[in-house]
Amino acid sequence: MRVVKVFNNNVVLAARHDSDDVVVLMGRGLGFGVRAGQDIDAGRAERTFAPTAGQPPERIARFLEEIPAEHLAVAGDVVRLGRSELGDHIGDHVVIPLADHLSFALRRAQDGLEIAYPLRGEVLHFYPREVAVSRRAIELVTDRLGIRLPDIEAIPLALHFVNAQFEAPDLGKVVKLTETFTVVLAETSAFLGVTVDGDSLDASRFVTHLRYLASRQESGATASDTFDSLHDSLRASHAREVACAEHVGRILEERFRWTLGRDEVLYLALHISRLTARSRAT
Repeated sequence: MRVVKVFNNNVVLAARHDSDDVVVLMGRGLGFGVRAGQDIDAGRAERTFAPTAGQPPERIARFLEEIPAEHLAVAGDVVRLGRSELGDHIGDHVVIPLADHLSFALRRAQDGLEIAYPLRGEVLHFYPREVAVSRRAIELVTDRLGIRLPDIEAIPLALHFVNAQFEAPDLGKVVKLTETFTVVLAETSAFLGVTVDGDSLDASRFVTHLRYLASRQESGATASDTFDSLHDSLRASHAREVACAEHVGRILEERFRWTLGRDEVLYLALHISRLTARSRAT
């Protein structure tokens, strides 16, 4: 590989000779005495990070300067745990924001400080798999570093795992989305005049659908309008559910500036119909 930029003695920006795609390489003494344009042995790198829109090379380099190496290493272990349990969307782009959070959390734990997370109830409710993995991650951190994080730290760790779907640089998007799930369930109950069981399997499926809807919208891969006849049939047989789905769509459009097509509304209506069927029968 060739050196594109030297950030410090341990961090350089490099690219393959046959490509303009760059990576951030980290390794002890990797940048010492090296200049842009020179060859560098990528095998000497201890860690490699691919920049993204939310994590440009300069930001990665700044984090790597500030985060202790042992905190970065344990963050990598946590990401590998998350990937094995939750899926390949828990990519290496999670390592740096997770390491940043863990580093501050470890310092707070050493100082005996604990903070409250206002979305605790929502995170426990909407993301049980991510919370379960996060609790295992806390045990992993204890084993690696000998510092016990408070149990409440499973909440922000779970949000990092959820946020991995969007490859966002911070948790702002997923926090807003989590708050919106609560609003959508409440609005669905009020619109249809039923009590939605938030602990039901159908509610879990509905929230999962909203998560993937968010992921599609953020990536620009929205559903195409191909089921016009089914949409018309559902509108005739479940007019209130379709109207509710359109109401939910307006909430999402207002909060996130998304544009929901007819098929997206159709999928929402189908989930809402399943979500409220038991309540209506009762």
